[in-house]
Amino acid sequence: MPKKHDTEQEPLAERFISGATKWLGSTTSLIVHTVFFVACFVLILMGFSFEKVLLTLTTAVSLEAIYLALFIQMSVNRTTESLEAVEEELAEIEEDVQEIHEDVAEIEKDIDEIQEDIDEIEKDEDEWRKRDAADAQSLKAIEDRLSAILADLEKLRR
Repeated sequence: MPKKHDTEQEPLAERFISGATKWLGSTTSLIVHTVFFVACFVLILMGFSFEKVLLTLTTAVSLEAIYLALFIQMSVNRTTESLEAVEEELAEIEEDVQEIHEDVAEIEKDIDEIQEDIDEIEKDEDEWRKRDAADAQSLKAIEDRLSAILADLEKLRR
């Protein structure tokens, strides 16, 4: 996010210009300017020279317009700097999001590999169970034969 202007670190001229720009865009400024213009025309009605009042008014308005243009340009420059800072931060965020996306893709790949391993283990486990069952049947058959042989030996012995 753009840094807010820290008034303590801002030079006095910058603070003045910032304050002047804010004031010039206010309702108070509108009222003051209106009163000033009306007062200038009242001076003409009071008998002051029309040319001198108009010359003074025109000069004052021209100087004010020059300073307003400068203030406006300074505000535009500040806004541009803030926008550039935001753009830089957005670019960093986009990079972070891209890295996260890559990490997620890598994790998904790892999960798929783990699932394949689990499937293989389950398949091996099924084979071992079948072998164990076959071995159990073979052992049972051997036991049965041995029992039969022992029974026959016992008969022969008697």
